Amino acid sequence: MRFGQLIGFLALAISIYILWQIRTILLVIFAAVVLATVLNQLVQFFQRARIKRGVAVALTVVCVLLVLFGFFTLIVPRLVEQSQQLTRLLPLTVEQLRLWNNWLRGAIPEQFLENISGLGYLTQGLQNWLNQLLNNFFYLVSRSLAVAVGLLLFFVLTIMLLTNPSPYRQGFILLFPAFYRRRVNEILDQCATSLTGWIKGTLLTMLIIATLSYFGLLILGVPLPLVNAALAGLLEFIPNVGPTLSTIPPALLALGVAPWKAVAVIALYFGIQQIESLVVLPLIMESQVSLLPAVTLVAVVIFGSFFGFLGVFLAVPLVIVLQIWIKEVLVKDILNHWQGNKKEHFEDESDVNDSKSNSTFENS
Repeated sequence: MRFGQLIGFLALAISIYILWQIRTILLVIFAAVVLATVLNQLVQFFQRARIKRGVAVALTVVCVLLVLFGFFTLIVPRLVEQSQQLTRLLPLTVEQLRLWNNWLRGAIPEQFLENISGLGYLTQGLQNWLNQLLNNFFYLVSRSLAVAVGLLLFFVLTIMLLTNPSPYRQGFILLFPAFYRRRVNEILDQCATSLTGWIKGTLLTMLIIATLSYFGLLILGVPLPLVNAALAGLLEFIPNVGPTLSTIPPALLALGVAPWKAVAVIALYFGIQQIESLVVLPLIMESQVSLLPAVTLVAVVIFGSFFGFLGVFLAVPLVIVLQIWIKEVLVKDILNHWQGNKKEHFEDESDVNDSKSNSTFENS
């Protein structure tokens, strides 16, 4: 290996190491860019009314603060109250399940349990499994609240990007060769359009899921319908995994009331997810980049493994941006042109061979 190649390899290794060490900061910056991109749509709406950008940004911030203030004033007190009830009811539900477990072990003959492989182990380990599930649920909720508080930390960064985004965008575009900068600008516009469509559709989907869950749990008589509906709406932000996790708390609470209600809750949430998949998403996600469910699930698992809960939270926008860049740069600008050049090369060679064969035939 030459000295220059060695220096280049070491520089690449050091760069990867530095990027890995600051991965959380990079994710926070990416989240701020996504939020600024979405809020910029509202700023442009005010600008179309002939309002200066500085005033438009101030109006946008005021609108966001008013929405947050209304949410914390009207919804949060009831959520806190029902969350406190939830912390009291879930242990009672687990205790009720333990009693049912003991009754089941007493009702079934011991010899029958021994003859059925694994059934005795299943009944003995039911309590431990429920306790572990409960602890993981509270850990998830606590981490979600921590991430929600952490979002406020980069609010200033979002405002800075929103106030004057042109220098940051131009600085990013200057990292590419001069002949490709116009193309990069087009790709950034596509990313902005797709991210805006995704966040609008996701927020509307969260609202619909929370509303349907609330009225469904209210009709079934499940305790704490508001906090469970809010949890279902929030977890809808995490595709595939979130809707499944949101079913666990209301199902446990319903199981503490009556076993058939737990089955009804699972059926309710399954029906809501079918409505979402078949009706809601096709209507409100037209401007979003189509993502394959398997790709989304794998992305959530991979980003969650590497970057923690923040990676799970930002998995979908990261996949959207990566998909656009791969499609536009790798597929359209490299592979398609590369295949076209090879095709022209083969056509030229075939023309040369045909002309040679024709001249040979004429000479003969």
